[in-house]
Amino acid sequence: SSHFGSSGLGSTLLDRFVCCVAAFSVASTMAAIGTCVEIAHKLVTFPQGKTQTFCNVIKLGTFCRTVVWPCLPPLLMYQYIRAKDEDYYMTEVLYYKSGSKDAKAFYDTSRIGISGHWRIQQDMETIRAAANSE
Repeated sequence: SSHFGSSGLGSTLLDRFVCCVAAFSVASTMAAIGTCVEIAHKLVTFPQGKTQTFCNVIKLGTFCRTVVWPCLPPLLMYQYIRAKDEDYYMTEVLYYKSGSKDAKAFYDTSRIGISGHWRIQQDMETIRAAANSE
């Protein structure tokens, strides 16, 4: 029986790993590190112990490669576009509510990359003023 309420190879190895970490401050430091690395390796490779679990690992890998991985780039691109759109929207709202007629004060498209954003412009001006103060 392990401290974590489950039995099996994973929990036994985890118990040994916890004991190994506790023994880390003992005089034989290099031996303890070697034992920790060995146990960590066994924790990672133990699902391949039986034929059925080995097949399940292959099935999971195939699922990730054919279903999960192809879905990630579009989702990440969607999140990126949403974040950019929200930022531009907030900049437009700030520009509108300020009553200003100078749009370049909020987002200067002639600047390179993100340096045209009003907050970056303000931060760069603060840095410039501090660097050039005498």
